Amino acid sequence: MQAVTPSQLDFLKSIDTPTVCNIVEMVAPERRGHGYTVKHLFCPFPNLPPIVGFAKTVTAKAKDKVALGDYMGKRLDYLDYIASEPRPSIAVIEDLDDEVGYGAFWGEVQTTIHKGLGCLGVVTDGCVRDITMMAPGFQVLAGSITPSHAWVHLVDIGGAVNVGGMMVSDGDLIHADRHGAVVIPHEVVAKIPEAVDLLARRERVIIEASKRPGFSVDHLRQAYREQDDIH
Repeated sequence: MQAVTPSQLDFLKSIDTPTVCNIVEMVAPERRGHGYTVKHLFCPFPNLPPIVGFAKTVTAKAKDKVALGDYMGKRLDYLDYIASEPRPSIAVIEDLDDEVGYGAFWGEVQTTIHKGLGCLGVVTDGCVRDITMMAPGFQVLAGSITPSHAWVHLVDIGGAVNVGGMMVSDGDLIHADRHGAVVIPHEVVAKIPEAVDLLARRERVIIEASKRPGFSVDHLRQAYREQDDIH
């Protein structure tokens, strides 16, 4: 796994998640059609900037009662995991209940704890609560909102998860914003700035042509020909 530098993380934070998806398709064509969320996830803080960090993967359930001792021990082990390298982290939690979203793990307390441990946000198909009391700046993508935590508890830590159709493994590089989330292969990160510039130049030809007076499909055909010459 290739190391990702702080400057590379900063650059990735400057572009939105749809752009990242476009770029990954360009530099890793085999990734087109998978590796991103394909189901709607609710984002209560759509104006927050994109977050980029390393996945901490977990599964959870809320319908089944769990012993307090097991609950607390697993919870503390999990928080050690969240605080561990690589950082910054993003929690990626798959809800295993047959009624997904039965009880909320995320609210005022957990977002505050996680932010204090260097976690940037959460991507989950489960539910959240305490929207107005969550830690400021902590980004949330969730399947639903519910008022209760029920018997929410962690099941497995560090394994592969599927959240909203996005398969994620421990340590994957995640980019997320109001649109959803995507896994960025570590080996293509260095190629992204140049690809962003190329994409922008190619798209500019189409956009500028479309805004001209008298724009027609013939003009669009010409713009597409010009676009093909941009490398």
